[in-house]
Amino acid sequence: MELERKQSNDSKWWKSAVIYQIYPRSFADSNGDGIGDLKGIISKLDYLETLGIDAVWLSPVCRSPQDDNGYDISDYQDIDPMFGTLEDMEELIEEAGKRRIRIIMDLVLNHSSDEHFWFLEAKKSRENPYHDYYVWRDGTEGAPPNDMRACFGGSAWEWVPEVQQYYFHQFSVKQPDLNWENPKLRQKIYDMINWWIGKGVGGFRLDVIDQIAKEPDRKITNNGPRLHEFLRELSRETFQKADLVTVGEAWGADTELAKLYSNPDGSELSMVFQFEHICLDQMPGKEKWDLAPLPFLKLKEVFGRWQTQLHGKGWNSLFWNNHDLPRIVSRWGNDGEYRVESAKMLAILLHGMQGTPYIYQGEELGMTNVRYEIGEYRDIETLNLYQERLEKGYEKEEIMRSIHAKSRDNARTPMQWNDGENAGFTAGEPWIRTNPNYREINAAKQTEDEDSVFRCYQELIRFRKEYPVFAEGEFRMLLGTDEDIFAYTRTDGDSQLLVICNFHDRTVKCPLETPEPDGKLLIGNYRDRAGGPDGTLLLRPYEARMYLTAAPKA
Repeated sequence: MELERKQSNDSKWWKSAVIYQIYPRSFADSNGDGIGDLKGIISKLDYLETLGIDAVWLSPVCRSPQDDNGYDISDYQDIDPMFGTLEDMEELIEEAGKRRIRIIMDLVLNHSSDEHFWFLEAKKSRENPYHDYYVWRDGTEGAPPNDMRACFGGSAWEWVPEVQQYYFHQFSVKQPDLNWENPKLRQKIYDMINWWIGKGVGGFRLDVIDQIAKEPDRKITNNGPRLHEFLRELSRETFQKADLVTVGEAWGADTELAKLYSNPDGSELSMVFQFEHICLDQMPGKEKWDLAPLPFLKLKEVFGRWQTQLHGKGWNSLFWNNHDLPRIVSRWGNDGEYRVESAKMLAILLHGMQGTPYIYQGEELGMTNVRYEIGEYRDIETLNLYQERLEKGYEKEEIMRSIHAKSRDNARTPMQWNDGENAGFTAGEPWIRTNPNYREINAAKQTEDEDSVFRCYQELIRFRKEYPVFAEGEFRMLLGTDEDIFAYTRTDGDSQLLVICNFHDRTVKCPLETPEPDGKLLIGNYRDRAGGPDGTLLLRPYEARMYLTAAPKA
């Protein structure tokens, strides 16, 4: 059988795309100030083209006081000087486009900075035309409207003496929530988005978009009654006017809600970021810092449910890492003896599934977590956690174990370009210390190594473009109760993908038969294929194999 090897005709290009996330502060510094910038990203576009990705999602680069790492925007139509200028952004869009790479912007539409012009006007008086752009409630000082708490601690209400009212903020006190009930505010947002579309951006990642329809009087923050009404209007007025990809961050999404967000009719968004699998390795009902072993069978159940329930009815994002999460090879792989093998296994496991894969900068190199002393961390969440738990009587060693495992700074150390000073990230003093292992783990070394983690990701990206089964194939979990093996098939027409992964650091016997010699081994993470003395399939530590075969006859 001649296996299908062509692009899908589906106009939704993002179904066969792979997206790369850049945290601009830590990617590449062009001017030696120790902070990454847009010109630094431009200088690395050839690297991204070589990797083969289709789009870059930039964490926020709009003007911001940086109270929350840029997620507090003070001007949606300008670039923060930390990263460069609007002209630099226009150059990035243009230069990326020459390499067939789209730029996806990170938009924060649930709240703005308290330094945004709208809010500066809003707090002047109740009669100000911008006042109703935000969520206000009457009250008296010291007696907020209710007992709602902000995600970053403290009351979700802040008193403003000038107007004798409280404004609502789900996050920092410097991030007042926008009032989506106001059609004038919504129109301002649409005008801004269309302005960026006119600049040539390829899409948007929408921060905490499930919280825009809040009803604080009823203590509703996410999945409010008007959420999907707002999203359909937003899409109709902006996204549907261009060939864009849109992804909504939705911590509260289940598979049924995801079908609304990512309805194939395109009425809302292209896809969702949901986080069910990411929250599995913490004690039930506790914080992420309260560590628990990964329940492997639960991980398989979660992935399997999202794969089967969204097939043909919605679209999911596939990811292990982002700017808020620890490095996956340290988290669920093995960043010591089997770093390369486990990094490749995790890549093969994820990239064989249906959905749009996201690669977080350095993931394609197998970059690892760091183990700093507390004074070397920069993340406010991490520093606050340390103080809070010390005051509660936790042992320092226990606190640091949690920080080493889960701190957001694990993902934010400088990108490791080469074995030179500061890993080639900057000629100056980096804003956060470089991971000391950059001499061993870096892009220069891996792009020259045919057996590197980089090459594995490069191949997986190529396969997704070449074989429609990656985008359209129907998922079936195999060996669902096996404690070591994650195996599944994807079937589309006459083609079938078979993925077999040993998730752990011990050799295990696999009861599945390999489809050789008729099937084709697309990729594996060991150079040779070992078998048992009786012909059984033995999977070495973290071994992964991906086969392309003819689909079984019905």
